[in-house]
Amino acid sequence: MAEHVLATPVSEAQVRALKVGDSVVLERTLYGLRDATLIALFDRGRTTRLDLAGHALLHTAPNVRKVEPSAEHPAGYAPLCIGTTTSLRMERFTRPLMERYGACIIVGKGGMGETSAQAFQKFGGAYLAVVGGAAALETTWIEAIEDVDLDDLHPESLWRFRIRNFGPLMVAMDSHGGSLYARIQDDAAARRAAVLAKLDAAES
Repeated sequence: MAEHVLATPVSEAQVRALKVGDSVVLERTLYGLRDATLIALFDRGRTTRLDLAGHALLHTAPNVRKVEPSAEHPAGYAPLCIGTTTSLRMERFTRPLMERYGACIIVGKGGMGETSAQAFQKFGGAYLAVVGGAAALETTWIEAIEDVDLDDLHPESLWRFRIRNFGPLMVAMDSHGGSLYARIQDDAAARRAAVLAKLDAAES
């Protein structure tokens, strides 16, 4: 298992160097979005002025407080609790995010499916897993909310966070077809088959 520190934006080569089981710490910039953001961009024809190319995207709808814009809070929002939401329901958006906007890393929980796995292989992407229930810790990794777009969708706006030591996160899906979730499913299926075989043998 290798350890990586990635300051975004990153290159395709940097992402393709990641393998399932590696750990990653992200630095500099992280974007946050969720279902409504993606529906707006891909189903309703909205666009964004923010540049996602080479960046990591966090599946989130953060709890924030509106404040006066300042050096500490340039976008006029203070982060209160920025956790991670389940990724699988946003499965159909992975490929267009990579193909149209150049995003290359998804950060979430619960994993993604075969469509995302194929997009990671084709375009050079990876899925970094966050342990569920770690929102309070994640929030400490975010220094400021630097910008926000599509804010009429609040809290499912498109957020740009300034981050420091965001992680470690585990590479759960890589650009080589590796998937921690597929391994677990295969292992569970094999164990189930073994148990059923023993039960059949015991009954005969």
